[in-house]
Amino acid sequence: MSRIGKLPISVLSGVDISIGTDVVEVKGPKGVLKTPLCSLLKYELADGRITLTRQEETRQSRSQHGLRRTLLANCIEGVTKGFAKALEVIGVGYRVAVKGNIIELTVGYSHPVLVELPDGLKAEAEGQILTISGIDKELVGEFAAQIRRIRKPEPYNGKGIKYVTETICRKVGKSGGKK
Repeated sequence: MSRIGKLPISVLSGVDISIGTDVVEVKGPKGVLKTPLCSLLKYELADGRITLTRQEETRQSRSQHGLRRTLLANCIEGVTKGFAKALEVIGVGYRVAVKGNIIELTVGYSHPVLVELPDGLKAEAEGQILTISGIDKELVGEFAAQIRRIRKPEPYNGKGIKYVTETICRKVGKSGGKK
């Protein structure tokens, strides 16, 4: 049995869940999210808890068990609390600014890089920190990764865009003058 898949998901008050034929719809105070159903699993909603059980013991159903439980738990957490990723822009002259739904990054190129925010996400810039927030964990994480890819942190000076929680393994440079 999957250690993650067998855990029940507690549904908080204010969250409405409707299990359809091919999708589970989760409505909460922050919005609405949908996640696809897996036909190999059985979804049961009772006493404010959702449990997922396998209908048959196959390799595919075992692999889907923990995944579908986590996706559904992320939907419930997203419509109640939301998700956020914080990025830090490090470097001399490197700046970040949010203007409406456009993020303007000045990160050492000859021109500022303009990135448009997707629907459902919000961004806030405070100094060198850019915070991306939204209800969909996958969308927040993917957009933060796209922003980071614009100028990855380099190991010698540490310049670039990195996650706030990320540590950069620094390398020593060339040692000049030794023979």
